Amino acid sequence: MHVLYSLAVVVLALVLSPWFLYQAIRYRKYVGSLGQRMGVLPVTFNLDGDDSIWIHAVSVGEALTARALIPELRERYPDLKIFLSTTTMTGQQIARERLSDLDAVFFFPFDLQPFVSRTLRLVRPRLFIMMETEIWPNLLRACRKAGVKTLMANGRISSRSYPRYRMARGFFRTVLAGVDQFCMQSDESARRIVDIGAEPARVSVTGSLKFDSLESPTAASGRGAWRVLRFFRIPESRPILMAASTMKGEEVAALTAFSMVRRTHPTTLLIIAPRKPERFDEAVALVRAEGLRVARRTELTVDTEPAADVVVLDSIGELAHLFQVATAVFVGGSLVDHGGHNILEPAVHGKAIVFGPHMQNFAEIAEAFLGRRAAVQVATPAELGEVWARLLTDPSERTRLGAAARGLVEANRGAKGRTLAAVAALLPPPGPRLVRR
Repeated sequence: MHVLYSLAVVVLALVLSPWFLYQAIRYRKYVGSLGQRMGVLPVTFNLDGDDSIWIHAVSVGEALTARALIPELRERYPDLKIFLSTTTMTGQQIARERLSDLDAVFFFPFDLQPFVSRTLRLVRPRLFIMMETEIWPNLLRACRKAGVKTLMANGRISSRSYPRYRMARGFFRTVLAGVDQFCMQSDESARRIVDIGAEPARVSVTGSLKFDSLESPTAASGRGAWRVLRFFRIPESRPILMAASTMKGEEVAALTAFSMVRRTHPTTLLIIAPRKPERFDEAVALVRAEGLRVARRTELTVDTEPAADVVVLDSIGELAHLFQVATAVFVGGSLVDHGGHNILEPAVHGKAIVFGPHMQNFAEIAEAFLGRRAAVQVATPAELGEVWARLLTDPSERTRLGAAARGLVEANRGAKGRTLAAVAALLPPPGPRLVRR
């Protein structure tokens, strides 16, 4: 089965090669990372051949979630290097900029035996931690053969991916047999991972690390945030709406809603943050097509109020800081059928949160927020406009929503301790060092 899987990976790569070539030429993607994806790491990488803990986080969300574990891993395993890999370029950038206590960050190898074997020889992990549902059959097989312990942290099986996994249960039963521990976000995800082949004794429900990975509002207001906020010197009387992590089609929806809001709140500023950097230019063009004044974040003048109706956030790593200035936040990936995005970062800042009907990737979190009346769900751009306008008019409703959202975050912290206990069961921390007198 692994031979057929490897053949399928090669065929898929050949089929998609024109698209990868286009992305490389148009957006400069993958050009500088091809060597690392083939297992060729820099000469200085793990120069002394030290043992390590290898964490894999596919993109931005998973990398930021890993932030909950890294400081404790560094403290508990002082003799081990800590490496983190990502698949996407944005994940790589965020990991380098916002994750401390790492010895190195690199690109995840293609899941083919020569590449994963070469990477394992250089990384020398004693434990491989995959964030969420990063199931790579050849890498897991290579880890098992090399005696590397493996753990799925913050695991989840979405309703969208579950049927596809079930179709190949015979294969995945073999693949998952090589994973030593599954730390799942919810009872439903635990049930699903068992159904597709995980051994029940190795599955536990630890909760969502996303709650534990959030910086407190005080910590998030540090110097990095202060620098970003200097470009948004906006008087308290001016409302600020945010459309965060938008996907294709959602900028138009947000602009439709914004036009409704401006009828009663003409001074409102809209900040649009496209999820993918390659769509920054498109977002700017869409705003201009609506006849609105638009500014790019990278063109703003420090200590000056933006002279625009809409600001497009064309930078990486600043969105979380800007939630502090928002009056209300729409979280994208949810009005189009993309599965939703993380709503916890605006929640920890106590903001009024709105999202669309498509939250499959964050179903448990979305249900919890709606059940506690800590967020508002809308189905159309017109509904978004109505909710935004209502929230701008009703500060007590904004305050109630924000307080409920922040309270929900604080009440659900704790997955970090349970996950670290699972790590310790697989890789016992060294005992206290004896000091010679």
